[in-house]
Amino acid sequence: MTPFDTLRRLRSCTGWLSAALGLLAVTAVTGGTAAQENTRQDVDVALVLAVDISYSMDIDEQRLQRQGYMQAITSPDVLEAIRGGLTGSIAVTYVEWAGTLSRSVLVDWHVVSDEASAQRFADALGEAPISRAYRTAIGDALLFSAQQFASMPHRAARKVIDISGDGPNNQGTYAPAARDQVVAQGIVINGLPLQLKDVRPGWFDMADLDRYYETCVIGGPGSFIVPVRGAERFAEAVRRKLVLEIAMPALPQPRKLREAPVIRVAEGIDPFCLEGERRWQQRRFIYEDP
Repeated sequence: MTPFDTLRRLRSCTGWLSAALGLLAVTAVTGGTAAQENTRQDVDVALVLAVDISYSMDIDEQRLQRQGYMQAITSPDVLEAIRGGLTGSIAVTYVEWAGTLSRSVLVDWHVVSDEASAQRFADALGEAPISRAYRTAIGDALLFSAQQFASMPHRAARKVIDISGDGPNNQGTYAPAARDQVVAQGIVINGLPLQLKDVRPGWFDMADLDRYYETCVIGGPGSFIVPVRGAERFAEAVRRKLVLEIAMPALPQPRKLREAPVIRVAEGIDPFCLEGERRWQQRRFIYEDP
């Protein structure tokens, strides 16, 4: 065999080896993707806890709010509701929000199925710093919360946003416009209006905040609110709300909600739902305009 024959044979072997390695690489990638798909966990409910951190709540109320969620997720009643589902598990993430520029995921998706996994979520929440920010952008908080389902590494029978807040929308996307867009995606929005202290006349306090949440914020089949009237009742209200959200069966989406409607402020939004924006404009006129 001449040196040229040897070289041609080596090239042939090298080409075959490269092709084989390439095929193995494709198989590995394809197999990995399939394996990842197969490891995606089915859960009964995917729940976004969207929590208000605006400056209208003082630091003590913020701590109370954080402790309330930690106690609720680890409570026996909530764990019993989780175990009673078809899969015996839920996925939950904790989002904080205030104004249009203040939206963040504090604790990413966790699967909760037992005491240990619930405690891991509570521990992650307890270790995170408490933040506060300006303004109240409920509409943008709803849109941001809805985006979190796209990155969720699980399959859920139901998708729910649990939004809490102590005042009406006063910045960004109108709350009912955002609500309709989110509900059109098959997501249910439930509300936790916070009425933690006596309402005094002011720019941000709203005596009928519960009616505002019912009219302007929540939506979807079976949606509901649980008002929190008094700081001492916060943990109990959160626990009761989580039990209802977890135990509630999936309801069919009304056909008319499958397409997001075009919202025209003059025609499609109850003036009551613009109360927060109206108050903010009045405040600016009095304090900021020359």
